Amino acid sequence: MGRNDIDTKKDSRHENNCENCHGEMYDFRELDDIIMQAKVIKGNLIIILQEAQRIYGYLPREVINRISEKTGHTTAEIYGVATFYAQFRLKPIGKHLIMLCQGTACHVSGAQQIEKAIKEELEIEDGETTEDMLFTLNNVACLGCCSLAPVMMIKTGEEEETHGKLTPEKTVEIIKELRLLEEQGTENEREAV
Repeated sequence: MGRNDIDTKKDSRHENNCENCHGEMYDFRELDDIIMQAKVIKGNLIIILQEAQRIYGYLPREVINRISEKTGHTTAEIYGVATFYAQFRLKPIGKHLIMLCQGTACHVSGAQQIEKAIKEELEIEDGETTEDMLFTLNNVACLGCCSLAPVMMIKTGEEEETHGKLTPEKTVEIIKELRLLEEQGTENEREAV
């Protein structure tokens, strides 16, 4: 095997993967397919970012670099779009994404007290994720459920559940129920093994 054969094997081995400083590997095959399909669509960057986030759960630096490399958009341009739109995440989120409405109706109905209760219960701030990766808190401008104010939506995977007419006590109870369900699920998995 000659030197060029080794270089070719090395390049093809890393073509679809990227190793970051945490040792995580990213498979880029699905992303590359999406980029190829989206190349013909004008203004394709948002579509590509949406699909990348669907694949990876958020937009890691390595994925943004790959999108830049394959599309010709600069990383600065990609970060500009990703930070402008609230739908995009640059950090991984917990299993349960708590979206707390901070719109006018929720604000005047006590959203600050609900936020305080969540922060105290989970020991995180807005935009942060619990150490066990179960919960992420995101304040949002409006959930469109003004008649239920104050309101939060909890997204778990593809499912979303809206909780309205919240009190700090009711909010903490909802979080504790979710944590208990997680603990029971983990216990059931251990028993099955």
